[in-house]
Amino acid sequence: MFRCGSSRRWWAELRALGADDRGMTTAEYAVGTLAACALAAVLYKVVTSGPVKALLQSVLERAINVQF
Repeated sequence: MFRCGSSRRWWAELRALGADDRGMTTAEYAVGTLAACALAAVLYKVVTSGPVKALLQSVLERAINVQF
């Protein structure tokens, strides 16, 4: 059976270990990298789609041909 003092000390040490969150773990890096790649793929598909491509081209042409 634990004495009251040693039990408190053990829980305090356990909480201190869990509170030490200085960075991401390997699994978190993997999930973050996967999410970033998925977002990049979706954005690439959107930007290279026909309507968006035409819109971007018209905006750039108007910006280049602006009269000062």
